[in-house]
Amino acid sequence: MQRELVERELTAEGPGRCAPRRGRRSVKVNLAESPLTWLHARGQLSDAQFAAGECLRRDYERAQIAPGVTMRWDPVRVKGGERKLSASERQLAARERFEGAVRAAGPGLSDILWRVVCAGDSLPTAERALAWPVRSGKLVLRIALDRVAGFYRIG
Repeated sequence: MQRELVERELTAEGPGRCAPRRGRRSVKVNLAESPLTWLHARGQLSDAQFAAGECLRRDYERAQIAPGVTMRWDPVRVKGGERKLSASERQLAARERFEGAVRAAGPGLSDILWRVVCAGDSLPTAERALAWPVRSGKLVLRIALDRVAGFYRIG
């Protein structure tokens, strides 16, 4: 697969969506790494479906649902007097959004959605794991992403 590296600003939630500003930390991101990006770049997903998948992936990562295999060494930051949500509250809100989006997709569609969007499996790998016929995953994924787009109110 072709690599498509871009420079992104490194934020507390991970790589941002825009180029880094002067004096900020940055990281290189491979846009071709995501199966959704691959499908969208080839015109097989609409902009709304792609945006819905990215919102779902963002909430999955912010909720930290993926199993951890090592100890977390993240620094603890305590700031007094902030009215914003704490890190735990942001994590819980992301988890609620993620679970709501998966419920909106439905029980038969959430399997392919989770495998491709969250786990990063390619469509053929997800189809084999779910014992589905070849080339059926793309259609089911598009239907699931349409439902998730409705949940996130993406037009």
